[in-house]
Amino acid sequence: MTANVLAAKTRVFDQWAPNYDWLFTTVFYQAVHQRLLSYVNLPSDLPTTALDMGCGTGKLLNRLASQYAQLQGTGLDLSPEMLRQARQGNCHRPRLIFVQGASEAMPFADNQFHAAFSTISFLHYPNPQQVFMEMGRVLKPGGQFYLVDYTAFFGVGTQQNIAGLGGPMHFYSPQQRETLAMNAGLTCTAHHSLLGPVLLSVIQKSSLST
Repeated sequence: MTANVLAAKTRVFDQWAPNYDWLFTTVFYQAVHQRLLSYVNLPSDLPTTALDMGCGTGKLLNRLASQYAQLQGTGLDLSPEMLRQARQGNCHRPRLIFVQGASEAMPFADNQFHAAFSTISFLHYPNPQQVFMEMGRVLKPGGQFYLVDYTAFFGVGTQQNIAGLGGPMHFYSPQQRETLAMNAGLTCTAHHSLLGPVLLSVIQKSSLST
């Protein structure tokens, strides 16, 4: 079932990729990214590794690389066509790379990233707890996960099937995000409203983790 959902979503985003960065998407994501970046706290004078999970066309990583001169960024996405667009728009080679893979089984080493991001992609994942477990694995001790997504504005824990988006989408309340984090050995340290129902949750891996 999970494989079928992921395959369907991959097909949808492959088809969407050439026109993904159209006006509304560009304006919407730019506003979300600007608000997100005001809460991001990365060292400006030290090498920093960052993961963008569900990176799409790579806009967020390019903005992060512009702001942090020593950032080494990796974008992860299921869609080959989204990744093709991201690579074509990569303004910071070789500091940014883009990799195909599933968030439920990330092709990365343990304790690889200082920070990780997910922007309006978590709602697509059929196994949210497994994604959190993987996030706990790939983050370095003390690392932070910036989860940006619509909160449960249709009702707590609501699943919505929206035509043309490859299957169900899931919306999580702040409390549900905290529970997912706790079950993965992570701690949710803050929630910030970014734009309407779009909520940033800042999630941390303990600095004592090994």
